[in-house]
Amino acid sequence: MGAVSSRHPSGASLRDRLPAFPWDRLEPYKATAAAHADGIVDLSVGTPVDPVPALVRQALTDAADSPGYPTVWGTAALRDALTGWAADRLGAPDLAHTNVLPVVGSKELVAWLPTQLGLGAGDTVAYPRLAYPTYEVGARLAGAEPVVYDEPTELDPTGLKLLWLNSPSNPTGRVLTVDELRRTVAWAREHGVLVVSDECYLELGWEAEPVSVLHPDVCGGSYDGIVAVHSLSKRSNLAGYRSAFLLGDAAVLGELLQIRKHGGMMVAAPVQAATVAALGDTAHVAEQRDRYARRRAALRTAFEAAGFRIEHSEASLYLWATRDEPCWDTVRDLAERGILVAPGDFYGTAGERFVRIAFTATDERVAAAVRRLAA
Repeated sequence: MGAVSSRHPSGASLRDRLPAFPWDRLEPYKATAAAHADGIVDLSVGTPVDPVPALVRQALTDAADSPGYPTVWGTAALRDALTGWAADRLGAPDLAHTNVLPVVGSKELVAWLPTQLGLGAGDTVAYPRLAYPTYEVGARLAGAEPVVYDEPTELDPTGLKLLWLNSPSNPTGRVLTVDELRRTVAWAREHGVLVVSDECYLELGWEAEPVSVLHPDVCGGSYDGIVAVHSLSKRSNLAGYRSAFLLGDAAVLGELLQIRKHGGMMVAAPVQAATVAALGDTAHVAEQRDRYARRRAALRTAFEAAGFRIEHSEASLYLWATRDEPCWDTVRDLAERGILVAPGDFYGTAGERFVRIAFTATDERVAAAVRRLAA
């Protein structure tokens, strides 16, 4: 029996809509770095390396006997935890259960949101010029047109259905001010454009205090036309659990809930229980912030001493760095020292002279990178 075709009746495959997967291009440099006598220092991907908090693992274990199907909307306890956390941490009061929706990791949501919103040909999806590549992927999967911006309020609103914000930014670490957020929300509401704010790094501000699009100073106390995306991958070391959630416009989230019910997009019941535990504890968040702060300071000092200039980087898990040369030259030089970083052009052509440096490696690997940069 032959292989099943992935092509549409039109003859075009869904894969044909998508850009090449960028990380495949990094593999030769990863091999070079891995050949270093003291092993690779992988600073290319912002993946957590520290332990999952004990209370979260205990909650997962306690809920392991979960033979029945979970619900897409999550348990009442989970929804209570989401609304309570948003009030306490984001300053977003009066969220009801209809204003929250758990999702199976934020990348899944970003990739499939335009499709689930019913977008397609003739619609546009806008995102920052330097941005997480999955914003573009989501638009292309839906058959919509991806559009980049420098200033969102200068976009042509004709056909614009979805406007992505990302503060703190991946890859640059830039934080949008309250005034910038408020101005964008007002503009989008005027033109009937849905604002979705990716805030997955919000709890990792270093030289600025990130503010949610749901804060009353931004949204005026109304959640109409706005949705915030949050994740436990970074703040709680739960990337392996695939736990994220949406907060905001009840009408939008209600539509998504119905669609995701049909699609079976359910957060596993033990993960829901673990999420409740993670959101209810701040001690582990502070402990992890301290780890990242130490690693960030060590790497920033070492890279600057080695001739790099750091731009933005006031929040998130990355340093946005340049030596004023093509990014792949920088990647190659660092790989020869056993250090792997991400080339800036993964995030758009505006990043072609930058690299993104994650500070998610262990203390031992960070110390190794510092030694190699000083050699």
